[in-house]
Amino acid sequence: MDQLLSTNVATNLYWFGRHLERVESTLVDVIHIFDCVIDTDVNAGKRYFEKLEIDLEYVNASQFLDNAIFGDHPSNLAEIMRFARENAIISRAYIDTDAFGETIHLAELFDHASKSAVYVDYRFVDDALSLINEIWGSMNRGLIRTKSDHFVRLGKLIEKVDLHLRHGKDGEEPIEYLNTILQTAQKIAPEAKLAISRTDEEANLDAINALIDDLVVY
Repeated sequence: MDQLLSTNVATNLYWFGRHLERVESTLVDVIHIFDCVIDTDVNAGKRYFEKLEIDLEYVNASQFLDNAIFGDHPSNLAEIMRFARENAIISRAYIDTDAFGETIHLAELFDHASKSAVYVDYRFVDDALSLINEIWGSMNRGLIRTKSDHFVRLGKLIEKVDLHLRHGKDGEEPIEYLNTILQTAQKIAPEAKLAISRTDEEANLDAINALIDDLVVY
């Protein structure tokens, strides 16, 4: 029997995937940049955030890591995790029980660290990435994928494309993700279509947004 999802639940599952992927990708990037700021290039963090239209200020590597994760800017990961937690709460009936509990734990980890007077370090990032890995693992345990699983996966994939384009990375990777997005969308709506351009990034993003708008009411 086909799984029935309301528009609100489908939208929140999709954004849960996007928000969790944003947190994971940003943590992986900033811990790599943290090493660069220490060893070779103190301005590496500034350049990374400039591509997100954020003027990140810091005087040393420790402050970079803390401001990158908890600074007063739109990529504040504690705030993004709060969004992910709300997405999970709204769509709780369609999220694996362990994954839901781990999401609440992760949001609490970020909330506590964001209020601490001590800068975060490698241990915090390792703990957060470990929890995220457990969340994805819990959600992928079953052999049969449901419509709710596909919406979370779409969010994860689309966030990967969005971040890739924001940071101006070259290569075929975005096209590969777009093809996977279409394949995933067709598991929800077999007639789904996605016009993919190899040269027009804005057109691809517009096409993705139109696709999601169609799917959430399917």
